[in-house]
Amino acid sequence: MSGDTYPARLLVDYPERLDRLSTAFRLIWVIPILIVLSVLTANGGEVITDETGRQITRSGGGITGGLFVATLLMILFRRKYPRWWFDFALELNRFSTRVGAYLALLTDRYPSTTDEQAVHLELDYPNVERDLNRWMPLVKWILAIPHYLVLVVLVFLALLAIFVAWFGILFTGRYPRSLFDFVVGVGRWSLRVSAYAFLLITDRYPPFSLR
Repeated sequence: MSGDTYPARLLVDYPERLDRLSTAFRLIWVIPILIVLSVLTANGGEVITDETGRQITRSGGGITGGLFVATLLMILFRRKYPRWWFDFALELNRFSTRVGAYLALLTDRYPSTTDEQAVHLELDYPNVERDLNRWMPLVKWILAIPHYLVLVVLVFLALLAIFVAWFGILFTGRYPRSLFDFVVGVGRWSLRVSAYAFLLITDRYPPFSLR
């Protein structure tokens, strides 16, 4: 990794042509794979009854939340980032990004659970003792607050861009390139923030950039 390359990277191949029928019914076609993704990432929960007979639903943080907490504790107390945890997080993020790209109309290829397809997501495995401060995971999620605020606006604009692109694809069979680059850029920005604040693979503060 070169010094000017962020440890989390996302590229999506620009499609020259997109299928109008698939685009028109994308919200229907995507349902099965969204169910698979939701099963993988859903919060765990249980219903308990207190002494008064009232039912209380208690939910866990889900697999992503559990992975964040476990990784934080390992870095803090053992200064380790188990490779299999990293590999699992990498593949889960790749899969969820493929689903997101399909839902955002960036590709016509139905999301694979294993193949890279047109979505190229890379995360660099960290050398914990050399690259990570053991105390930083306690505050990274707070330091990233400015990014959360910006991303709220960017995600809203990205949804508008996808809506406009939907009409563009229906009429021309093409995703307007400027809208495509913007939507991918928002995904790239979000990935870098996640890598910093929640996946904990780097201490480098994410740049405020779509590029």
